[in-house]
Amino acid sequence: MSLLQRYILFIFGLFLTSLGLCLIIKGGLGTSPISSLPYILNLKYHLSLGTLMFILNIILMSIQLLILKRNFSYIQILQIPMSFIFSAFIDLIMFVLSSYVPEIYILKLLTLLLGCSALGLGVALQIIGNVVMLPGEATVNAIATHWKFDFGKVKTCFDISMVILCGILSIIYFASIEGLREGTVISALFVGFIARFCIKHLSSVNRQGILAFRATLHAQCYTSHNYLHLKSAILIVTFSALGF
Repeated sequence: MSLLQRYILFIFGLFLTSLGLCLIIKGGLGTSPISSLPYILNLKYHLSLGTLMFILNIILMSIQLLILKRNFSYIQILQIPMSFIFSAFIDLIMFVLSSYVPEIYILKLLTLLLGCSALGLGVALQIIGNVVMLPGEATVNAIATHWKFDFGKVKTCFDISMVILCGILSIIYFASIEGLREGTVISALFVGFIARFCIKHLSSVNRQGILAFRATLHAQCYTSHNYLHLKSAILIVTFSALGF
């Protein structure tokens, strides 16, 4: 993959990630951990969700600078324009979906699952694109790298911290818990699984040892087992698109 192709893939991943976050919120069954804090602040201060997400990302990038100092790579400055694009996608999608308010629970649940699928696929494409991390994951990586912690454990603690902070602010602002429901747990459990599934079946390691997007999967379709994997991957992409 050329550098241009990686940027295109990464930005498309940003779009799907934004779509997934918005669909999870529109489902009304709770937010994803990373969007929980901007969501609760959106309810209180009525700034756009994208604007609050951008502010959060800038704060997270500042934390990286404080942790890494001279070890902060200059390429990570790209987090700023990528965060801006990400936030713009969020506000655009929320505007397009403004009239969509699912009423019955099964429709709420379907919207949530579509959001998880889009979010997982978007995360996978960002990883395959391998251009730069968004500030949330980059901050987790900075903590894990600097203090030599396990990335997965730090990511779990980071998500839990965001949810706890959301809960505290929710009680302070509204005297009740807002934005944290079963959908928050479902997204936390399934998004990572979907992302790993998509990475496994939509990429391969090239000769340089770098992940590359695998545009054609026909070579894996010679057994019924692999055919089912391919069919599942196609369904995930289709459902993500239909969610828009």
